[in-house]
Amino acid sequence: MHEKEIIICLGSSCFSRGNNKCLGIIDKFLKSHNLEDRYFFRGSRCFDKCERGPVMKIGDEIYENVKPEEVENILKRSLKI
Repeated sequence: MHEKEIIICLGSSCFSRGNNKCLGIIDKFLKSHNLEDRYFFRGSRCFDKCERGPVMKIGDEIYENVKPEEVENILKRSLKI
């Protein structure tokens, strides 16, 4: 069973504002830290927060205005790595 679910919005607004890059960063992070079995990572269509995107959700926590260069630090804090 996975500890947490990591979801990023892949709607057109979030995707074009940076989640297209965040997708690869998260995938690479999980693989390089051997966390693929502990955390379920997937894309979603929308969080209804388009004006505050890109949006990422880890567990119950929603992150707004996520910049690709912040993703690794968000993951480290949230996943306590």
